[in-house]
Amino acid sequence: MSKIMLTNDDGIFTDGMERLARAAAKHGEVWIIAPDSQRSGLSHATSLHNSIEAWKVDYPVPGVHAFACNGTPSDCVRIGLLNIIPGSAEYVFSGINYGYNVATDLQYSATVGAAFEAVFQKKHVIAFSENASDDHEVTDRYLEEIMVELMKSPLGVDQIWNVNFPSCTLEECRGVLRDRIVSKGEFYRDHYIETPISEGRVSYLVEGVRNWEAEDGTDLKAILDNYVSIGKVNNIS
Repeated sequence: MSKIMLTNDDGIFTDGMERLARAAAKHGEVWIIAPDSQRSGLSHATSLHNSIEAWKVDYPVPGVHAFACNGTPSDCVRIGLLNIIPGSAEYVFSGINYGYNVATDLQYSATVGAAFEAVFQKKHVIAFSENASDDHEVTDRYLEEIMVELMKSPLGVDQIWNVNFPSCTLEECRGVLRDRIVSKGEFYRDHYIETPISEGRVSYLVEGVRNWEAEDGTDLKAILDNYVSIGKVNNIS
């Protein structure tokens, strides 16, 4: 039986991780090594000058080996594949992220950063993401089907599969689009709110506005049009 490692950047006990673990457990021996709390936006950050800790935790999915870690998602992949999982793993799944990983936002994503760390370790990697909401109808319909398909689908050197599920009802979903390329646009158009805090010091808080436009054939266009988006992404480090 193949070994499948799971990680994410939202934390080990998120709903997305549990749903991914339940689906993956039907197709391999599942090992979760994931952050103990929220680590979004860390990209491919790795701990080099301080030690990290990992500890076994009880997990609500039967048969799953689960470890929480106080490092980054990339740290989780490294210690999982190099130290924790006996004999390493054949597959690494990152997600299901709470929020899309599309367009230029990919460069900030720790979900994607962890996926590319697994690529460096020469693993077959799939990143899964969905809208930041409690509506998982489309994801739950297509998750396992797409997982099985992509486990059997080859990748080029330094590539990952990137899957995004749209924010709509199952009835509104228009199906699956494959071979999506990464949009050159922004999913969020950011700006900063400035607040003076003392003489000569100002705090800055990022605020994003959704972008509702995208190029044809892209990941962003697919989810905006209520399609599941599947595409290969090259190493962006």
